[in-house]
Amino acid sequence: MNNHAVPAIEIRDVVKSYRDIAALKSVSLSIPQGSFFALLGPNGAGKSTLISVIAGLVKADAGHVRILGHDVVSDYADARRLIGLVPQELIDEPFFAIQDLLRIQAGYFGFGQEQWPWIDELLHNLGLWDKRKETMPSLSGGMKRRVLIALALVHKPKVLVLDEPTAGVDIELRLGLWTFIRQLHAQGMTIILTTHYLEEAEQLCEQIAILREGQLLALSSTQALLAAHPWEYIEVTLQGENAALPETLLTHIHRQQANKWVLRLPRGQVRTELVAQLQQAGCLLSEIRSIEASLEDVFRAMTSKDLL
Repeated sequence: MNNHAVPAIEIRDVVKSYRDIAALKSVSLSIPQGSFFALLGPNGAGKSTLISVIAGLVKADAGHVRILGHDVVSDYADARRLIGLVPQELIDEPFFAIQDLLRIQAGYFGFGQEQWPWIDELLHNLGLWDKRKETMPSLSGGMKRRVLIALALVHKPKVLVLDEPTAGVDIELRLGLWTFIRQLHAQGMTIILTTHYLEEAEQLCEQIAILREGQLLALSSTQALLAAHPWEYIEVTLQGENAALPETLLTHIHRQQANKWVLRLPRGQVRTELVAQLQQAGCLLSEIRSIEASLEDVFRAMTSKDLL
């Protein structure tokens, strides 16, 4: 059953409510093996609930989830062995050294000393070797985040779920983490990422799902999602310290800095028409250029009610 045609994660009609709050409303999606997949959405979209269902930490009210063909409820033990979860919340276990924590975690999955070389490799690759004898409370937030990743990987899962893995992490540490995660992906591991750093998702992920209010808004390749965006962005630079746009263009302002504006216009609008409006208003045009839509632009357009 464990062949490449079987999805890494299959989610079908998953429903989950907390009293009268519907966290997930019949969500269905399939994540192929070996993919680098982003699960995005604003706060309260249902991302953490869906991840908890996938990891077997929360039971869905309806629907099912399978990890490489193993149901997370009826076949929990095998499903849990196939997945590693890096949660948002940091831990502060005060009694055991980092190296011992990892060995204990390996023991939960039935591994003994034969797994210790892999644990040592994780400690080296994640820059934790020099900290292996220390306890969690003595570590910085970034180092604690690395320990969580190591804990998720001790049993060599086929699927790794990263829930906001770089929150509160400095740039250098973030780059180091992504270098290591890319190596794991290159070796065939399926990676699922949630992040509020949308530039990370755009650079790393091949496929993207966007949730809002417990519903799936989009499921597409990153490139197709960007190409389908209905808006295009034109950067206009005007001459003069007191330069101003004509009133007819004020509603199209996406952002502004000094005498430079980025305008959001319907895709396909003729640029010559824009230039004509500026000239008729007496604006002295210094430069005009197109800017590709970013994943953040697409995300804001899809998840902000004001832009729909």
